[in-house]
Amino acid sequence: MSLRLNIGKVAPEAIQALNVLDEFLQCSDLANNHKNLIKIRVSQINGCSYSIHKYSGEARRSGEVEERIYGLAAWKNSNLYTEDERSVLALAEEVTLIGDNHVTDEVYARAMKFFDEHYFSHIIMSIITINAWNRLTIVARMLPEKHGEIRS
Repeated sequence: MSLRLNIGKVAPEAIQALNVLDEFLQCSDLANNHKNLIKIRVSQINGCSYSIHKYSGEARRSGEVEERIYGLAAWKNSNLYTEDERSVLALAEEVTLIGDNHVTDEVYARAMKFFDEHYFSHIIMSIITINAWNRLTIVARMLPEKHGEIRS
């Protein structure tokens, strides 16, 4: 695969704006488990190998266990995730695949049972942000190297 336009070099101010949002979310009160699950699951749905590699490593470094990382693709049929995590994953899937059914009232209401509006807004923004990063990475055809290095 040939590499494509590096938007960070051509329009660094656009990437900086996305970085500001990412930094805000990193400093938010979102729990690491929620951040990690959102980033990995959304990246899986989008087929972003670069991000799956990057965020799986981040999750491991923050204490996430391998079984839960590997099991994310089949989370609906797994007992590895708590009910609040399952609500986050369902919401992440519907927001990512928003053209299919939009966000259903059932998934929205289920997530709101676990979180207040402030926390819920950070979950939504986290899902939106990783979707943006995935799309930039996929368009640029950024791929992880075989030995853990990232190429762009």
